[in-house]
Amino acid sequence: MSMYQSGEYLEKNPHWHAADSPWKAEQILKMIRKQNLHPATVCEVGCGAGEILNNLHAQLPETNFFGYEVSPQAYEICSAKSKERLRFFLGDLLETKESFDLLLCIDVFEHVPNYLSFLERLRGHAGQFIFHIPLDLSLLTILRPKRLMQTRDGVGHIHMFTAEMALGVLKDTGYEVMDLFFTAGGLELEKNQRRLRTVLANLPRHVLGKINPRLAARILGGYSLLVLAKPC
Repeated sequence: MSMYQSGEYLEKNPHWHAADSPWKAEQILKMIRKQNLHPATVCEVGCGAGEILNNLHAQLPETNFFGYEVSPQAYEICSAKSKERLRFFLGDLLETKESFDLLLCIDVFEHVPNYLSFLERLRGHAGQFIFHIPLDLSLLTILRPKRLMQTRDGVGHIHMFTAEMALGVLKDTGYEVMDLFFTAGGLELEKNQRRLRTVLANLPRHVLGKINPRLAARILGGYSLLVLAKPC
């Protein structure tokens, strides 16, 4: 049984990162609006607490939303948010034949042991995909391996990527990248703005990120990659 089904992950992350969801939904909406997408159906695989979909639901009134989650503990949280145009399912989307206009995979495949097979199988379940991929590998984190192990042990990132590695993985598993941009959760998430020490440490990220976010991600970290893709 995985840590997500046993309750171990909930014990380490009791709110299932729900506080980050409005910011993540904002990034997704940015891509949807940038590309003028009008999906009738949106599914999120590994929807966790369901708060990303709950935020999108309020912004896209013509869209039907579906969330799949394998963790019984997370499902108990997200299912309470079910409403018209928003449904949640306890189970593995890959074991179904369901297909959607747009599929969200937000901070997910870095948790999956066989992530290459996961992405290959996921490809048949939507016409378009939005991935949000944490870029845990940077020059700074390589020089501070304790931080990498905290990420692994605390939030379950068993695979870690640079931007180039993440895009290579998508290409290798049969996706064509249509658009992408870097997101700065390390700077912008509310939890990273509470401590003066963190705010001061983020100043170099902010300055370099304004000039070259790819370089900032590569050297200093604190960034993720949001990708719009379609099956090849």
